[in-house]
Amino acid sequence: MASLMCTLVCLSFLFSASGVNGAAPRKPIDVPFGRNYAPTWPFNHIKYYNGGSEIQLFSDKYTETGFQSKGSYLFGHFSMQIKMVAGDSARTVTLCIDLEFSGNRKGQPYILQKNVYTGGRGDREQRIYLWFDPTAAYHTYSVLWNSYQIVFLVDDVPIRVFKNSEDLGVRFPIQPTHEDILQPLECGRLGHKVWSGEDRLVKSTIRGLQQSLPHRWLRSLCEPKLLSVSGIQMVEPEGAPGP
Repeated sequence: MASLMCTLVCLSFLFSASGVNGAAPRKPIDVPFGRNYAPTWPFNHIKYYNGGSEIQLFSDKYTETGFQSKGSYLFGHFSMQIKMVAGDSARTVTLCIDLEFSGNRKGQPYILQKNVYTGGRGDREQRIYLWFDPTAAYHTYSVLWNSYQIVFLVDDVPIRVFKNSEDLGVRFPIQPTHEDILQPLECGRLGHKVWSGEDRLVKSTIRGLQQSLPHRWLRSLCEPKLLSVSGIQMVEPEGAPGP
């Protein structure tokens, strides 16, 4: 199978889970990474700072890295602070409730795409250009998810509302899900599969890179990349797992 040098930084990092079904949310508190999350990829590709409230994910041509919440959640307010990879990169993707940073070339801005996946399908994409450089500093990306709507926010500014319209035949995510963050292989194989709901995104990204990037870009994309995440907070739902 053909090989490709690329960076696929995939985020499904939904940090601050609040009350469920209209219950009053509890105040967010800083907690160590290990209390609510566990690495799912090599331990030596995650670096911890400030007692675990800030981390860096490192990917290279040999391996990917990621971690996952110890519990799964249905509804809540989920938030993360991310500093994106500067320079040449592919795209950053969340799963199910989807925030994607479309792949950029050096000197060009990222495009933030929002989507909602239900039943393994998306097709609800909306794209915007951010009003800041997401590689220059940390910014807060949030999702408010309840039984009525999904609200996407950047630095507390709503950028999209997806209402529950199941009465009109539009599917709405109502299954518990884990919080995940993934920085996959920078030099992966064509069609490299991460999670079932993500196959189309990964393959389309790889195809787009093959069509648009000359060999010099592919070489630069294979250099090690660091993705920085901080502000790991959680308002634990009832029954959430302990340390």
